[in-house]
Amino acid sequence: MHASDAIEKHFTRLRSDQKRALTKLGIRTIRDLLYHFPSRYESSGPPAAIAGVTAGAEAALYGTVRKPDIRKTWKSRRPVAEAWLEDASGKIKMMWFSQPYIAKTLHDGMTVRVNGRVAGTGAKMYLANPEIKRYSAIPDEAHGSLFHQGTGLMQDRFLYPMYPESQGISSLWFFHALKRAFEARAHETLDDPLPPSMLARYNLPSLSTALVFIHTPQKSGDADAARKRFAFEEVFALQVVMQRRRNALLREEALPVSVDREKLASFIASFPFPATAAQKRAIDAIVSDFEKTHPMLRLLEGDVGSGKTAVAAATAYLVATSLPKGRIAGTLQTAYLCPTEILAKQHFSTFVSYFKDHPIPIGLITGSECRKFPSRVRYEESAKLSRAAFKKMVANGEIPIVIGTHALVEKSLVFKYLAYAIIDEQHRFGTIHRQRLATKSSIAPHLLSMTATPIPRTLALTLYGDLDLTLLDEMPAGRKSVMTEILGPKERERAYARVRSELAARHQAYVICPRIDEPDPARELALQAKSVKAEAARLSREVFPDSEIGVLHSKMTPGEKEETMQSFATGAIDILVATSVVEVGVNVPNATVILVEGAERFGLAQLHQLRGRVIRSTHQSYCFALPETMGETTRERMKAFANAKNGFELAEYDLALRGAGELIGGRQWGVSDIAMEALQNMKLVEAARSEAARLVAEDPELSRHPALAARVSAASAEMHLE
Repeated sequence: MHASDAIEKHFTRLRSDQKRALTKLGIRTIRDLLYHFPSRYESSGPPAAIAGVTAGAEAALYGTVRKPDIRKTWKSRRPVAEAWLEDASGKIKMMWFSQPYIAKTLHDGMTVRVNGRVAGTGAKMYLANPEIKRYSAIPDEAHGSLFHQGTGLMQDRFLYPMYPESQGISSLWFFHALKRAFEARAHETLDDPLPPSMLARYNLPSLSTALVFIHTPQKSGDADAARKRFAFEEVFALQVVMQRRRNALLREEALPVSVDREKLASFIASFPFPATAAQKRAIDAIVSDFEKTHPMLRLLEGDVGSGKTAVAAATAYLVATSLPKGRIAGTLQTAYLCPTEILAKQHFSTFVSYFKDHPIPIGLITGSECRKFPSRVRYEESAKLSRAAFKKMVANGEIPIVIGTHALVEKSLVFKYLAYAIIDEQHRFGTIHRQRLATKSSIAPHLLSMTATPIPRTLALTLYGDLDLTLLDEMPAGRKSVMTEILGPKERERAYARVRSELAARHQAYVICPRIDEPDPARELALQAKSVKAEAARLSREVFPDSEIGVLHSKMTPGEKEETMQSFATGAIDILVATSVVEVGVNVPNATVILVEGAERFGLAQLHQLRGRVIRSTHQSYCFALPETMGETTRERMKAFANAKNGFELAEYDLALRGAGELIGGRQWGVSDIAMEALQNMKLVEAARSEAARLVAEDPELSRHPALAARVSAASAEMHLE
């Protein structure tokens, strides 16, 4: 059996729902099956017989469900789901308090594996709120080893792997499937993508050993060694993808930008505020890249309010004052891609304010309109253009700086001399948009990706491994830090008092809620959290009856959002009640206080982004986090949020505490949970990066490493940076 063979060949009795489940989990071959790693291990010992359980112990049991029902407790009238679990040795009651819906998921005769604490005593022992997993049949090994002895591979052990499941395929199915794969020694047919010298250098197990260790660990150290190896393998494969992509781009030719540092210094001096040292460093790094013959590839990471737009404007000015090679008229062009229409319009207005004393046309293209500054009628204003007229001007090179949304990457919008592409909030676009912009002409533009989302260094090195990294780690002069307080439910009046005093000073406020609508009362598991609509109505009726309150959420049309934001920006709305849709790029300097309801439901990086909405001016600003529950973890996280000096510190904390998926939605990257864990290990990431750079320099086509080439090809396809 070869591990790349289709899985159907070896599991001929697969039902249609099982085939669907395997496809959903991305398992098509035996190799995919071997790479379907356990999400956790249960160490409660081998499944016991019901007759042998003791009060107060944690028990793992297999059995059959009998008589599921719902009743209410005699005194408190709390609803309780209950059922009996039966095996050959006896039976025991299972009870789930305040979870009546569980009874609806059970039926008489179901075969299950149950994990839980044994409560009660003697004849009245029961399992309290046990975790329950459905299985198609009780395994032969239920009262012994889960894998038979004698294969030489799967011995009795006390660590039981639990696998990610999908409807139709259970964790137990994976036990048996992997048992057959190991008995056929399928794991020994796989070529190891990591060279033996690399395994030796970092003391990593070989592929076949690591597969045995991860699926059938004799001790926790086996599983740890295997996870370390697979984490290194995945991060290394991603780094090879990035290094090859970078090498290909560095072989491209860029349009030469004429660098006139005196002219640039004069432009920066005309800003309405003095540039920070960090901004000057970032501009210098970009200008140095302009002087090279290959395209720039740079990620600019800046905390909320650190002045990334000014860096973009200064460097775009340099490009817009450069003549194309061999020409005496016309200029090079800049495309500035933004994730939302609101943000594109804000950046257009900001650029107009920076360029008002410099005669350089600036264009705006969104889904709803096209504009050009300056207007022919009044220089200080912009004018609306038809789409056709706008595209013609861009194609003729008459608009040197074009700011826009996804409309910028339409095939019909063609630039004459695209020399510089700026992408705001990189992770919201991904490399597909980056490549579309980069292939507008036969010559690749210089590329600047910008983000205000704090990304830990390990994550940046992995996911943006093809980019050079620049940090804006300094705030403009005069900016006061936001005063942050964490308030319990009984202290919320303090937050309302601050909002009243800020409104009295003619400032504005945000109230952020975790959801848009009220939860459906018919749904047992509906998220019980404050909603924008209900909270706006309550605040208007009970708390701020004399204030104008508006709502903003993702279900509104772009036109409605635009109208609401415009009303808030002009001061017609006093308090904006919104979801985290305001997280990125809403810029209203007059807003000085923000309340975040259900604060524990947001990642720390996201909370920091929300707090950044009130750091847009020199006024003192305030942030109140109002968690609904205050367990130990929430208390620690809220304390970190209140005390952190900057977003990068918070991002590192969130990475350590909750994993990288909390920062950016791990699933959207196509990066596995194991690799996400590895991103907490800077040494591992840096080792993988340096090994990838060295190997790609020696063997750019990977012709001497066919197994690695296949692994890298798979990593490139999985890493859908959309």
